[in-house]
Amino acid sequence: MTDLFVDELRQEPDQDRPLADLLRPQSLTDVVGQDHLLGADGVLTRMINSGRLGSLVFWGPPGSGKTTVARLLAENVDYHFHQISAIFSGVAELKKVFEQAKDLKRSGKRTLLFVDEIHRFNRAQQDSFLPVMEDGTLVLVGATTENPSFELNSALLSRAQVLTFKAHDEDAAAQLLARAEAHMGRELPLTADARISLAELADGDGRALLGLVEELFAATSEGDELDREGLERVVQRRAPVYDKGQDGHYNLISALHKTVRGSDPDAALYYLTRMLVSGEDPMFLARRLIRMAVEDIGMADPQALNQCVAARDAYQMLGSPEGELALAQATVYLATAPKSNAVYTAYKQATSFAKQTGSPMPPMNILNAPTKLMKNEGYGEGYIYDHDTPEGFSGQNYFPDDLGRQEFYHPVERGFERDVQKRMDYFKRLRLNKSTGKN
Repeated sequence: MTDLFVDELRQEPDQDRPLADLLRPQSLTDVVGQDHLLGADGVLTRMINSGRLGSLVFWGPPGSGKTTVARLLAENVDYHFHQISAIFSGVAELKKVFEQAKDLKRSGKRTLLFVDEIHRFNRAQQDSFLPVMEDGTLVLVGATTENPSFELNSALLSRAQVLTFKAHDEDAAAQLLARAEAHMGRELPLTADARISLAELADGDGRALLGLVEELFAATSEGDELDREGLERVVQRRAPVYDKGQDGHYNLISALHKTVRGSDPDAALYYLTRMLVSGEDPMFLARRLIRMAVEDIGMADPQALNQCVAARDAYQMLGSPEGELALAQATVYLATAPKSNAVYTAYKQATSFAKQTGSPMPPMNILNAPTKLMKNEGYGEGYIYDHDTPEGFSGQNYFPDDLGRQEFYHPVERGFERDVQKRMDYFKRLRLNKSTGKN
C-alpha cells in the first residue's frame, strides 16, 4: 500500500469509512490490549523515550493493532512512515522504497518501513532488507500472524526484535465497545449476556469486533434489546481464526496431542471439536489419532490402535456430521487409556543401533537352506523349532553373533504391558536356564 493511497483513505468522508477506521487510535495511549508493550515499562515505551527505534517484528493475531502501533511509533519519533504489503509488493517496488528512503536519509529524515504479512516474502526478498537495515537507511517493522521462527530468515530475525501482540481480552473488548457507543451516541442494544457473546464472536480481533458493532447498529433501532439468540440472528457467527496450512493448525494439533498424552479427555475433546468447527480435514485428525495410539499408548492398550483405525473407517462410511462422533470416541479412548511410549522408544533405539552396526550376518542356524550348497555351508544347522519344545520357547540366539544379545523394549508397569513384562521375565528365565543347561 503506497503513502498516497493511505492519505486518500484518510480523506474519505466519515460516512464512507468503516467504524474500525473511524475509531483507529490517534495516539499510543489510545491503543488497548497491549499494555505489556506500551505501558510504563513496555519495550516500545522505552524505545520512544530514547528517541530511536530498532527494527522490529510484530507477531500477533489479526486485529490486535500491529499496523496502528507501527504508524503511531513513526509519528512519535518523527520518522517518515511508509507502508507496503508483502502480498502485493515485488522486487521492483522494494527497490523504489529503498531509494526513496536513501534520499530521505540524505535530507536528514529517517524512514520506518512497515511491511504487512512480511512472512509472505520469499527468502531472497527477505534478504534484500539486510543491507538497508544494517546501514541505517530505514527501520523495518514487519507484521506477521505466523511464528517468525518458522517463517522468517534467521539473518533477518537476528537484526530485528520480535514483539508479541496479544488478542484482545475481555477488558480490551469492553474498552472498544465503550468507545463505539460514545462515537455512535447510544448504547448497544444488548443484554449483559449478549454483550459478552458479541465479544466472544470477534475471537479477540478488535477490527472484527467493531465490524460486528457497526452491523448491529445498522440492523437495530433505538429501544431495541437483543439477548444472545437475538444477537446471533442479527449478525453472522464469525468463524474462529484458523488457517489449516499455518501456525494455528500446528498449535492446535500439538495441543490435542499433548492433552491426549496428558490423559485429559475433556481438554482433548475441546481441541478436537475446535479444529473440526474451524474446518480441519477429519482425515488429518484421524491420522494423528492413529499416530497417538502407537506413539503414546502402544502395548499398554493394544486396542487403542484398533479404536482409531475403526474411527477412521467409520468416518469414511458415515461422513459428516455423524462420523465426527467416531473421532470423538477414539479421542476419549486414547485420553483415558494407560500410557506407554516403550515401543516408540524401543523402535528409535533399534533404528539407531541398526544404523551404527552395519550389516552383520544373522546366526547361521536361523537361515533357510533352499539349496544343497547352502545346506553344506551350514545354513539352518542346529535350528530348533520352538513348537517342538515343551514351553514353546527354544531360547536360541537370534542376534548376529558379532553383536550379542541387545535389549531395546522395556515395558512399563501400566495397562497390558504389565502382563507383557511378566511374559518377558518368564522368557528371560527360560533363556538363562537353557543357556546354562538347567531344566
